Amino acid sequence: MSFCPSPSGPLGGTSIHEQRERWERKRSRTARELVQTEQRYCQQLELVTTYFVEILKAKGTLRQDIRESIFSSIKAIHSVNQSLLVHLENGYFGRGFDQFCPHLHHYNTYMDNIYNASKVLGIQLKKNKAFRRFKNLQEARPEFNNHKLEDLLQLPVQRIDQYKHFLQDLTANTSPDNPEFQQISRAVTAVCEVSQRIQNNTQRHENHLQLCRVQKLLKGRKTKVLAAGRWYIREGWLKMVPPKGADAKPKMFFLFSDMLLQAKRCSPLHPTNGDKFAGQHAYPLQDCTVEKVFGHTRSQGGLLSLTFPRAKLLLMSGNQEDLNDWYQSLSSAVRKLQSRTVVHQRDELCRRPLHSAADSHNTPSSSSSEPSRKRNMVSSATSEHAQRPSVEWEGSAPKRMKQSDAPEHSSAETSTSSCVIL
Repeated sequence: MSFCPSPSGPLGGTSIHEQRERWERKRSRTARELVQTEQRYCQQLELVTTYFVEILKAKGTLRQDIRESIFSSIKAIHSVNQSLLVHLENGYFGRGFDQFCPHLHHYNTYMDNIYNASKVLGIQLKKNKAFRRFKNLQEARPEFNNHKLEDLLQLPVQRIDQYKHFLQDLTANTSPDNPEFQQISRAVTAVCEVSQRIQNNTQRHENHLQLCRVQKLLKGRKTKVLAAGRWYIREGWLKMVPPKGADAKPKMFFLFSDMLLQAKRCSPLHPTNGDKFAGQHAYPLQDCTVEKVFGHTRSQGGLLSLTFPRAKLLLMSGNQEDLNDWYQSLSSAVRKLQSRTVVHQRDELCRRPLHSAADSHNTPSSSSSEPSRKRNMVSSATSEHAQRPSVEWEGSAPKRMKQSDAPEHSSAETSTSSCVIL
């Protein structure tokens, strides 16, 4: 909300005064709610640190590494928030958050461990009977008010999002002339960074769960879905049109950020793999071209053409909306992958060392006396490299640059430039 002056005059002065009163009322309401929720938050953190962290440490029910895996930096968070609460209760919001934000690294540590904490806690509840009994006894205390440990451990994650909204409201209803305005504005930026970190961690965790789910759907261990940097996009049934005019067969396709996986359903009579799929082909998206053969209108269904360096797919769907979704997803995945490859190749060229002038002076004099011979040798080597079959060159290329393969019908100019890059 901006602090724009109203028209001059008596009416303008009255409207400015009323507007400032409204800002002050909103700011007071936000400040009061922030203090109340912070008091309750600190009380709940104290329950965890007192009745779980400290007692478990004294009793030795859990090993130190397991305790740290479950509770992480929650004790440090409780200490930092107690100091913040003192400032908030005294009305020093800007100063309080100005001293609080440098300690947000404790929250970062906690956020990065939150999914591992849930996993370790679940394992201990299953295997450690003494810890399970201890947890039930502590949660039965009246101070917990029927709250479970699992819910209390999620409080720091939820609190960051609450801070974000509280601080944004305070900033919107604080005059830029107020000494606290700059302090609160800096706190908004710092808290938003932690909030974004939480969102990124959540997305990575959900993507990991999707990759694990797809991996379990595939029989055997031949097809590897779990890979660093791979993102799950979508899956679904599409009819695969064969090249020789036979009937189109439905296939299951799994689309990832770097490949398209084709699979078929296993026999339902199989004793163990009746509900699984058998991976057939994995098509890398690096050099893929996606086109709509038909399906541009509102008619039912359509056909997609996918061209790879060594294969071509015709995929058909009777659902127009589903076909459009597949087209958009495939096109977006190919575009993002190719753009990252261009940036990677540019970085490789920038990191390549340049010959200095001193190196050129140290070259033998015979090289300078026969420039024509040297040019002929370079040109003949280049032309010989360009005329070499693309399959042979692909086999000799480093594995990490495999994604720069080109189809056989590419021009000699393209292949020559690719050789220069490699």
